[in-house]
Amino acid sequence: MKIFLDSANLKAIKEWKETGLIDGVTTNPTHLSKEGKDPSAQVKAIAKLLPKGSISVEVTEKKPDAVYKQAMAIAKLARNIVVKIPCHKDYYHVIAQLVKDGVKLNITLVFSLVQALMMAKLGVHYISPFVGRLDDIDVEGVDLLYTIRHMLDEYGFETQLLAASIRGVEHFHAAIMAGSDVITVPIAILEKASQHVLTDQGIAKFDKDWKKLGVRKFP
Repeated sequence: MKIFLDSANLKAIKEWKETGLIDGVTTNPTHLSKEGKDPSAQVKAIAKLLPKGSISVEVTEKKPDAVYKQAMAIAKLARNIVVKIPCHKDYYHVIAQLVKDGVKLNITLVFSLVQALMMAKLGVHYISPFVGRLDDIDVEGVDLLYTIRHMLDEYGFETQLLAASIRGVEHFHAAIMAGSDVITVPIAILEKASQHVLTDQGIAKFDKDWKKLGVRKFP
């Protein structure tokens, strides 16, 4: 399972890169606006920082023709860019053409099994069900991960399942159990998921017991 960092903050991305755990980054207009820098330069810097990673960058245009042109331009920012496009009917023909053009796509705002099937049929690289946003309307978002996983496997699609809109560590656990190919995680949740109180308590106990020996050098 790949782990993407859901952020556009270079400092955080660099820190997590050094752990060897991060396989890519997902950005969006909100993330890029928070950095307060030229978005194209920021995207290029992220792509350079993770040259072997997958860097998702979202379109901001709305009209289909403009979305197509912008997607092509975004894809040219770096070799490891994946273009994010919302799963909206107005863009289906654009998505189909971009796939034919060899542009890697991450289709976002996926909220149903049928939407996922349609995007898999078009041959996109990633589909991103938004788990947390389904929970917001009292629909079990995690269930969609399981059903999409079954569909992809049943029909032999190569499209990868990317769990998005992760709101807590419980979503992280569920995405793992559902067999997601990728999860994109906000910094705060990744930090929380990487810690456990019993690990901290265990280290403290080992240190306390070791000091009782009064050993100055070991081994």
